[in-house]
Amino acid sequence: MKLNNILKNLMFSFLFLLSLTMAAQTIKGKVTDASGGTLPYMNVVQKGTTNGTVTDDNGEFTITVKSLPTKLVISSMGFMTKEITVTNTTYVTIVVSEDNALDEVVVIGSRNPNRTAIDSPVPIDIVDIKELIATSPQVNLNQILNFVAPSFTSNTQTISDGTDHVDPAALRGLGPDQVLVLINGKRRHTSSLVNVNGTFGRGSVGTDLNSIPAASIKRIEVLRDGAAAQYGSDAIAGVINIVLNETVNELLFNVTTGGHFSKNSNGQTGGVDGETINISANYGLPLGKNGGLINFTGDFDYREDYNRMKEWEGSIFNLYNTVERFANNDGYDLSKLLDNDVNDVIQYANSAGINLNGASTKADLRTILSGDNTSAELTARGLDRADFNMRVGQSQVRGGRFFVNLKLPLDDNGTELYSFAGLSSRTGNSAGFYRLPNQSRTYTPAYMNGFLPEINSTITDKSVSMGIKGIVGDAWNIDFSNTYGKNSFLYTIGNTFNASQQNASPATFDAGGFSFMQNTINLDINKFYEDTFQGLNVAFGSEYRLENYEIISGEESSYAQYTAAGEVIKLPTQSPSVDFFGSGRPGGSQVFPGFSPANELSRGRSSVAGYIDLDATLSDAFSATFATRFENYSDFGSTLNFKLAGIYKASENFRLRGSFNTGFRAPSLQQLNFNSTSTIFQDGIPVEVGTFSNDSRAAKLLGIPQLKEEKSRSFSTGFTAKLPESNITLSLDGFLINIDDRVVYTGQFKGPGTGTELDNLLSQANASAASFFANAIDTRSRGIDLVITHKADIGSGSRLTTDLAATLSKTEQVGAINSSEVLRNAGLESTYFSEDSRIFLEEAVPRTKINLTNNFTTGKFNIFLRNVYFGVVSEATNSVANQQDFASKIVTDLSFGYKASESLTMTIGANNLLDVYPDRAIQANRSDGRFDWSRRSQQFGIGGRFLFARVSLNLK
Repeated sequence: MKLNNILKNLMFSFLFLLSLTMAAQTIKGKVTDASGGTLPYMNVVQKGTTNGTVTDDNGEFTITVKSLPTKLVISSMGFMTKEITVTNTTYVTIVVSEDNALDEVVVIGSRNPNRTAIDSPVPIDIVDIKELIATSPQVNLNQILNFVAPSFTSNTQTISDGTDHVDPAALRGLGPDQVLVLINGKRRHTSSLVNVNGTFGRGSVGTDLNSIPAASIKRIEVLRDGAAAQYGSDAIAGVINIVLNETVNELLFNVTTGGHFSKNSNGQTGGVDGETINISANYGLPLGKNGGLINFTGDFDYREDYNRMKEWEGSIFNLYNTVERFANNDGYDLSKLLDNDVNDVIQYANSAGINLNGASTKADLRTILSGDNTSAELTARGLDRADFNMRVGQSQVRGGRFFVNLKLPLDDNGTELYSFAGLSSRTGNSAGFYRLPNQSRTYTPAYMNGFLPEINSTITDKSVSMGIKGIVGDAWNIDFSNTYGKNSFLYTIGNTFNASQQNASPATFDAGGFSFMQNTINLDINKFYEDTFQGLNVAFGSEYRLENYEIISGEESSYAQYTAAGEVIKLPTQSPSVDFFGSGRPGGSQVFPGFSPANELSRGRSSVAGYIDLDATLSDAFSATFATRFENYSDFGSTLNFKLAGIYKASENFRLRGSFNTGFRAPSLQQLNFNSTSTIFQDGIPVEVGTFSNDSRAAKLLGIPQLKEEKSRSFSTGFTAKLPESNITLSLDGFLINIDDRVVYTGQFKGPGTGTELDNLLSQANASAASFFANAIDTRSRGIDLVITHKADIGSGSRLTTDLAATLSKTEQVGAINSSEVLRNAGLESTYFSEDSRIFLEEAVPRTKINLTNNFTTGKFNIFLRNVYFGVVSEATNSVANQQDFASKIVTDLSFGYKASESLTMTIGANNLLDVYPDRAIQANRSDGRFDWSRRSQQFGIGGRFLFARVSLNLK
């Protein structure tokens, strides 16, 4: 209540100040191209302010300003930015020329509202999402960016628990948690999921970009430079700003369907699988007469799974399984076979023709009946090896998303209320490792032939941002906003079993889950001084952020381990139920043990920040930006960072630029507090790993240092150039990023097994090993980004646009491991930062990525051709002998579009037209046929050729 009253008082005070401004002047006009054709959806902004509007369907606009004369800036994707001076209210016609995206006004990299991409002192990519969703094969945001932005990396993961349902995404080969995502310039909350399994980005928490419908987006601005001094934590690698649609009186409706038509579909037998359908709609309505609008977007995804495992090559049945088959056929209750006299086992073994060599005790029988009998049992049961396959590939997903974007002028003085909000719900279904009948974790009385456990997820994401902005006093632009977001991830584990619970176990479990909430209040103030130097923009502001992370426990059976008498194990002296061979049966829901009440928590923190941002045009040739930001976190203290950047205009068509900045990333609440037990496979061997929080007793016993923030220093330099005679623009930038105290997910520490306190803690967590989040290493990232764009008018209305973009980067550990004396003395540094962790960090994603895109339009036809070069990656394994490099590959996309009418366009095409796959894994990394391609280090996925068809309806 107190916070609500404060917000109300601030808003009323702000509106009162706005009411004191001078009488307004209204400017009306039209924007056209060189031939006189009207141009809808052009940005018209009063220079040095955030006061602006968008032209309507007829290219006309109305904008209210405080006084005349004033300057207007007209810009949009594909057109040169134009600046005009308006001295009176006479209707004005403005003619703009076509150009390229580098002349679009951008809202990241500098808070100067007049900055264009080509004049930015830091590299910025502008991605026209509206064009891509019409021509390219990809429909979700992660994959659109993966194939268009070379510095961006994201791939669908497999056999990685919750990460199968949320794709990790990153810039410049750094972590998913080192890129900040904004929507309309406002901080976006992260996912509640922390990646702890064997994938790129292990140990990190990223933003779930797939919760945002691509159809709601006008463009995406990708800032490839550190920006923590401007935007705060997470912006070490860069910033992705999503600019939402503002179109009105236009319905855009898309239906896309497709599937994987690959030689390796359906378990490498060929055909089609992984069918997908995406339906999206976007529509906007004008509000009032001063450029107000409300824009709605909804979409629905239907994605089937696919499998790229051919067949299981290892053992499946032992001779005891043969005894079980004969007993089952005789109507015997298999749950009693373990408990009754061994004579029953001997009887059915004799019936099966098994030579027991006179064995009469359980100990002797165990030795004999553990022998492999796979081939005979497959024949007897009418099964083949493929019946025991896992689902290696894409998970099944059903999802819906809804977004709304609102702008509402409140008066004639440029005061504007704005808001945007989103809601998404996604359900996922993936599978884990097949539980084979000859394993102790398989309770064969319930599953005679073993079982494939399934992870079902329910992911809910909701957000709302609301703010008010306008001009106060002597042209001060003020923006006051509040942004709220929450992500929750709940698990239901199906087709599974708690083996220790035996007959009492259910087959489906509520395993609990987690959620993350973030609320951010921003006050941003800026003013543009046109007569200071040759233009000076002064910006300053503050931010207050609240965060909360929760872990929700599941039902008891999902996490508990039981004795043979059905009692929950709580003491080290208690023993679990065992199988015939005396092996203890694991507890919890197989594939993903649930969260217990001991895991359950609700932790919050707050941060407060203030910043100053100066952007000055010092001469006709040189401009510079300086920013500094102080931030204080309630859980680890304060940090002060700065950024200095400049651009030198050597000629009209050539600019040099460079920047230096310091930055930081606060450890996420998830990294600070996540704790659970899960099955993690290390080089093919299952290990029940307990993740303990960094401040736990287990961490103290092992000498794990306390978590603190990551700190960075980065430098970039490069140039932009235009070749007007050739219609070519290009930019080349080099970068160096040093990060100290980088947070990683450690290797697996095992207890000595001698009843120590650590052994007891592991036992209580139903785990045999422990992992932690720790500031284990320092890293250095170096690279070069190149972007070249060429446009050619071929004649008769035909145009060819060619874009070449490339990133060459390298990330490596530098210096010694940041451990502790306890770890060093115990010889555990190689566990603290393991070899597979190094590879995930340095080599698990392409270090070279090159994108060549051609878009040809003539009459009613459009041809889209793209080739993407994915560089070498390495297998993430702890075994040096099994390390493997996967060679570079080129993936080709091709589509053909036909505009059947003014409103109807039909497109067909392919992603990975030539059905290219990564190199196959060597025998040592195949895990007995489970993984013919690496599941840890993926260049571009293992789906193969994807064919699609799309119908687009655009009604104006």
